[in-house]
Amino acid sequence: MRRIAVTGASGLIGSALVRSLTADGHEVVRLVRRAPRAADEVRWDPEGGDVDAAGLAGCHAVVNLAGAGVGNRRWTEAYKQRIRAGRVHGTAALARAVASLDEKDRPRVFVNGSAIGYYGETGDRAVDESAPAGRGFLPELCVEWEAAASPAQEAGVRTVFTRTGLVVSRRGGAWGRLFPLFQAGLGGRLGDGRQYWSFVALHDEVAAIRHLIDTDGLSGPFNLTAPNPLTNREITAAMGRVLHRPTLFAVPAPVLRTVLGEMAGDVLGSARVLPTRLLESGFRFAFPEIEGAIRAAL
Repeated sequence: MRRIAVTGASGLIGSALVRSLTADGHEVVRLVRRAPRAADEVRWDPEGGDVDAAGLAGCHAVVNLAGAGVGNRRWTEAYKQRIRAGRVHGTAALARAVASLDEKDRPRVFVNGSAIGYYGETGDRAVDESAPAGRGFLPELCVEWEAAASPAQEAGVRTVFTRTGLVVSRRGGAWGRLFPLFQAGLGGRLGDGRQYWSFVALHDEVAAIRHLIDTDGLSGPFNLTAPNPLTNREITAAMGRVLHRPTLFAVPAPVLRTVLGEMAGDVLGSARVLPTRLLESGFRFAFPEIEGAIRAAL
């Protein structure tokens, strides 16, 4: 049994990870923004940069999944600052807290959430972890986000960045909004549908994080995406087949830009991302194809 600290434990990925860890008998320490109410809670303030470092002592791993949802609302300048503050300041605070501990109490691994937004627009070109960062708000955010973990790296803690794709789940994220529309027969392609969507089943997302925690020697960026990214048009067709619903509706690009503002660029943008390093490390996906991932979510 290991002791593992998790931020964002109430979120889509965090809650699934906590369930998986506790089911296997591991002790999970949840970092919370309010006053702790239980022995397994530790206080932290990501925006303010404050962490109760003593609560991390003796943990085998710290997994940082906290941050305001990128797709939760329109990207006003104020909300973009909130996204950046939660991720960058929170990561820096955690990394400093980890580094401040005595070596014997220090976690062995720091898993820091990131996103395939790092690569920006890739068009039809497939990219893996060797590709440089793209341009725009999300790539710049991901670069800052990952760089904020440097105190942990400099202290000798094995540090991993999980560049996560679009998580297929009914419980939240982009797919949490798509499922009700498709089940109602209102689903369809977005824009021209030619943009690549790099997806990952929630089951595989959690399994990959646990693989990265447990496998010594793995550090740096890992793309948490299924090995077979598809276009939005292909995913739309797959949703229709699995759910037995028509997919006649389409949302034109100008409408998306009007409704979503700057965020529409990432909905319409193409990110064809491959999990090269994850596969090379020995990880095997339970749901490498989109139809299996959709059925798993159902």
